[in-house]
Amino acid sequence: MAIAIMAGFLLYIGRSIIVPIVMAAIVVYVIVGLAHYLDRLPVLGRYLPGWLRQLVAVFAIGAAIASMIALIITNASSVAAVIPRYQEQLLSLIQSAAVHLGVQEEPTWTTLRDQVLAEIEFRPLIQTTLSSVSQIVAVAAVVFIYAGFLLSERVTFGTKISRLSSDPETVAEINAILAEVNDRVGAYLALKTFVNIVLGAISWVMMSVVGVEFAAFWAVLIGLLNYIPYVGSFIGVLFPVVLSAMQFGDIGTVLLVLLVLSAAQMFVGSILEPYIMGNSLNLSPTVILLGLAIWSALWGIPGAILSVPIMASLVIVLASFQSTRPFAVMLSRNGQVGEAIERRDPETGPLVS
Repeated sequence: MAIAIMAGFLLYIGRSIIVPIVMAAIVVYVIVGLAHYLDRLPVLGRYLPGWLRQLVAVFAIGAAIASMIALIITNASSVAAVIPRYQEQLLSLIQSAAVHLGVQEEPTWTTLRDQVLAEIEFRPLIQTTLSSVSQIVAVAAVVFIYAGFLLSERVTFGTKISRLSSDPETVAEINAILAEVNDRVGAYLALKTFVNIVLGAISWVMMSVVGVEFAAFWAVLIGLLNYIPYVGSFIGVLFPVVLSAMQFGDIGTVLLVLLVLSAAQMFVGSILEPYIMGNSLNLSPTVILLGLAIWSALWGIPGAILSVPIMASLVIVLASFQSTRPFAVMLSRNGQVGEAIERRDPETGPLVS
């Protein structure tokens, strides 16, 4: 218990250093996965060498991230600029709801500020949001630098692993664990990214049809938040619905936005994602929720996004040793704790090559 508390404390105080490194590892997973898929294409796979496919993947992902950051920065400033105009629309919506509910005195902004919003100041809130966006840009630059170094280290990583021990079985065990983590986490990230792109595209089309302002911005936000299990989909719907209430001031339009975005989330979460991903990580839903609480408490939003890959890697490592395998079984969804366990010699314990 003391070791766990100490480890948690170190992860918390070192989050400014550790989180960019972990996120860089995730970026490397996506780059390598994209390069692997480029290898399957008839023309690119035949004529482009491996290093050039990775370079194409780096530029493609870098351009995508830069575009998203630019979109977020531009639209965050625009949203901050139109909030004063949106306030009147929100007041109209609240007054309409008050009339339907039979409230005797219709609320005004003066009443709301005096009785409900007295402690909220919009200008500092907006400034804080814009400051957070600039921090995101700085972190993204650091993450890409780390990712570049990690990619360069991949060339000699296999040699380093082979020299960790003179025992071939120990080296085989380490390689098997790393291969299991790479396969599971890499597949999850690739498929989850594809699912989130589909969700963002569907949400963008629906919001554009309804006429929601900054539809592309909200679509990107919905796709990014969908990396966060359970909570992300709820927050992704909440933000554009609240802003659409302020934009339109009409309860019917707001309900329509809520309906179409919820339908997109249900389609992706209940049909598309299970069909594409299946049970790729074999994690218990309770473990996913617990990991979300722990890692978001330690690292905030980055921890919430990284919680599922981290918990999946932890289960694979625990499953690779006989002494900790029971913990992996309890953390898994169905007790099947990975292919690495099936390659374990039942007499000696270590993985066999």
